[in-house]
Amino acid sequence: MILLIIAEAALVYGALICAVYLRFGLIDGPFELQEKNGFLKAALAAFVCLAAFYLFDLYDFLVMHDRRELVLRLIQALGLAWIVLAFSFYTFPSLMLGRGVSLIALPIALTLMVAWRVSIHWLLGHPDFGERILIVGSGNLAVEVAREVLDRPDAGYRIVGFVGTDSELLGKSLINPRVIGLTEQLDEIVKRENIDRIVVAMGERRGQLPTNKLLKLSLQGQVNIEEGASFYERITGRVSLNMLRPSWLIFGGRGRQARITEVLRNVVHWLVALIGAILSLPIVLVTAVLIKLESKGPVFYKQERVGKNGRTFTLTKFRSMRVDAEQSGPVWASKGDSRTTRVGRIIRKIRVDEIPQFWNILRGHMSFVGPRPERPHFVAQLAEEIPFYEQRHLIAPGLTGWAQIKYPYGASIEDARQKLQYDLFYIKHHGLFLDALIMFETIKIILFGRGAQ
Repeated sequence: MILLIIAEAALVYGALICAVYLRFGLIDGPFELQEKNGFLKAALAAFVCLAAFYLFDLYDFLVMHDRRELVLRLIQALGLAWIVLAFSFYTFPSLMLGRGVSLIALPIALTLMVAWRVSIHWLLGHPDFGERILIVGSGNLAVEVAREVLDRPDAGYRIVGFVGTDSELLGKSLINPRVIGLTEQLDEIVKRENIDRIVVAMGERRGQLPTNKLLKLSLQGQVNIEEGASFYERITGRVSLNMLRPSWLIFGGRGRQARITEVLRNVVHWLVALIGAILSLPIVLVTAVLIKLESKGPVFYKQERVGKNGRTFTLTKFRSMRVDAEQSGPVWASKGDSRTTRVGRIIRKIRVDEIPQFWNILRGHMSFVGPRPERPHFVAQLAEEIPFYEQRHLIAPGLTGWAQIKYPYGASIEDARQKLQYDLFYIKHHGLFLDALIMFETIKIILFGRGAQ
């Protein structure tokens, strides 16, 4: 991913430099670049383009699986970037590379980017390229890992096949790749098929895992060996509940250094919430007036939620539903909920109803990023239905989170199960870098009206 971003920054930057030379020639071109800070201006323009690519999900391989969609989003992203740049040049003329340069650079950049991305898309999706993977296992866990890899052809992985312990499965297709051998033939298969990575995805391993052969291959250093759950996490961004074992929780503790980082993270979240609360004051006032004008009842909606370590707290939001919305008892909110008021539909669409939760963050009930806090009624219900559900309360809940940006709106036990897998991934890997990524993704979702936090 980093190499892809660097390569595309170089392509856009090169297109801009090339446009300067085409516009001013080989004699005046160096003057524009050196004496008028042209190199810095080109770098700024390239940054704007990369930001537009990010906004249009061009770095999400799960989204970018269709070539037509890829080209369309490239055109849209570059178009948005050039509009932003044109506005910037009009507002601050000193930022302009030179008159006419942007018009020359646009078709060059578009041609280069389309050619580059289509080439990369073809290369990563071609069956003869990519990292060759052998999956050790032939049960449900192995199939689950394989399915996720097959759903991401542009991720650069190619499943050669499975090896298992059941000779009756030899030659049979489990999902698409076949069982091509037994675990006792592991070293022979690795050599014959030129395997780059072995993914161990066996359920009950006692007496079945080819430990000696795996150890020998690992010591030889000719192939990478990865545990199935770890590989699954890396390619999906979530923890599989089917692969989760109690040892994950036992050995997932954090040391002293991590606790220091946690304090810093909490301070950053508190400051972000404080700045957000101050900047959103005008929006708060307008929203409060609109809610009052439309319907009788309180402006704010207060509700008990479960926080860190199972402690409950009172969450505050702008009221987006009728006052009598839950006369019959707690009900999951759904997309297009008929109980929502007209103002409520708008403020939920643009996430304005969440602004009062800044107060919860400032009071220490929540973080800016974390698992969404759920109501005690539903927590009790979901804890009975879903294993490890209460582990999401190991950290403070958040205004936004990994599950909210990765999984669409849902209001069922299965949706809760899917979101828990993302929440557990966040609990395992949370830190300032991941928090920053989630915040940027949240802003993108709000701007484009996608997602369902």
